[in-house]
Amino acid sequence: MQRKQTIVSPSLLSADFLHLQDSVEMINQSDADWLHIDVMDGVFVPNLSFGFPILEAIRPVVKKPLDVHLMVVNPMDYLDRLAALQTEVMTIHYEVSQHLHRSMTAIRAKGVKAGVSLNPHTPVSMLEDVLEVCDVVLLMSVNPGFGGQSFIKRTLHKVETLRAMIDRQGLNTLIEVDGGVNEATGQALVNAGAGALVAGSYVFKHRSPQEAIRILKHRE
Repeated sequence: MQRKQTIVSPSLLSADFLHLQDSVEMINQSDADWLHIDVMDGVFVPNLSFGFPILEAIRPVVKKPLDVHLMVVNPMDYLDRLAALQTEVMTIHYEVSQHLHRSMTAIRAKGVKAGVSLNPHTPVSMLEDVLEVCDVVLLMSVNPGFGGQSFIKRTLHKVETLRAMIDRQGLNTLIEVDGGVNEATGQALVNAGAGALVAGSYVFKHRSPQEAIRILKHRE
């Protein structure tokens, strides 16, 4: 049986913050496709994470494309600086975006893939009229703000519904899922129609993080 490859984006939020360069080098040498960076402002989510000093410090040693997830109330304020860092994907939240179509278009105009993220309580039907300008939809399978949470099983239904919506419109929008991703949930998500998996705790707490990435990437 042919094995299907999935985009894997390890989340640096679960890395050892005292040894970030070592974690980045591990990801560089792995089968990972992207490096997932969570930027939090302590307002949209009850936590703080990476800011631009960290992003700018690690950028010279990162060899994987940056997959930046903005959990902030004013995400478009970050666009120019992220574009300057040659960010591959910039994802903003539907819940804070009053003019989502305009924002997606502006991100694309900077040469960055435009991503929109939905919190667990937000139905995928809210994206029906903007999917055509979304390169990536990031579904949160935990409540955002902290790593190590349990997977919300309802996400599988959301992936299936979104997959059908994308196919119905004849689009190439990528479905990415973040939260509680491991070998079992990763397989279920890919079966449901996801094409990219964000994994933090599963990768960085695994006895062999590179093997964990390989397991997620190569699915039956």
